[in-house]
Amino acid sequence: MTKKILVVDDESSIREALSKVLQAEDYAVVSAETGPEAVEKFGATPIDLLLLDLGLPVKDSWDTLQWLAGVNPLLPVIIITGRHAQLELAVAAGADALMEKPLNVPSLLETIRELTHEPLERRAERARQRTSGFRYSSGDSERLRELRPKQFPTPGLTPEIKCA
Repeated sequence: MTKKILVVDDESSIREALSKVLQAEDYAVVSAETGPEAVEKFGATPIDLLLLDLGLPVKDSWDTLQWLAGVNPLLPVIIITGRHAQLELAVAAGADALMEKPLNVPSLLETIRELTHEPLERRAERARQRTSGFRYSSGDSERLRELRPKQFPTPGLTPEIKCA
């Protein structure tokens, strides 16, 4: 069964690039630009994983995460951000991973694979413990520069993705 990922980022080039990378890995992708749009799309279709940028307009990312996690507390969540010092907030919010931009694409894909294939019982146990199994990846611009032209030749995704 194909896993469905909700990609929420206000930058269209990042949404498009991530969608292409994820679709190449056989994931179905639903994308949203704002928090309210993410909530609407989440309610319209079952989602297996949330990939959430922190710099959203309209309804902020933390509020969006809180609402979505309230509806489905077992939803795997990966926060992607260009902001610094967000680790403690991500852990406190119940996210499963924090990945800083520029994204390390192989690390992102591995984290997505782990989270989408995690048995429900293990996921429920991790959700109760909050911090058990949390994943963190700092931006890896050098590795991204090496990989981009070879594996991910996507227009609009520059080696260094920077967002608010």
